[in-house]
Amino acid sequence: MIGSAVNYFGDRLLGIKMELWHGFSGLTSAVLWLDVFIVPFIAGLAVAWVFGRGGKWLCYFPPLIVRFISYGQLRYLGEIPAESTLIPLGWWGFFVILAIEGAAFGGILGEVFIKRIYTRSAAAKVASKIPDRKQ
Repeated sequence: MIGSAVNYFGDRLLGIKMELWHGFSGLTSAVLWLDVFIVPFIAGLAVAWVFGRGGKWLCYFPPLIVRFISYGQLRYLGEIPAESTLIPLGWWGFFVILAIEGAAFGGILGEVFIKRIYTRSAAAKVASKIPDRKQ
């Protein structure tokens, strides 16, 4: 839920709705790419920071949840401005996959840098706690 909140409020802070189609000129907007990569990356970092081990697996869900809610909100509540249309479903799926990959990078780096999961000292501590089976 924290990752979804970070992603949702990051989208609203940037003020862009990825689901609105402005034509191919809208695809070159730098703010759109911030919304597709950087905001989910920060959400993935937040998920890894809160959850710890396994955060790299849970970080896939916040961008997926937020994108579904945003698409449904535009589709069924009719908030589409006159100068744009709803993005074609194929493009929307492509952008959702890119957002999920951005969150995955954030989740993995969050585990590595925030929780220090992949260090030799952490592996040595885990190995030292395994009892020896020889008796």
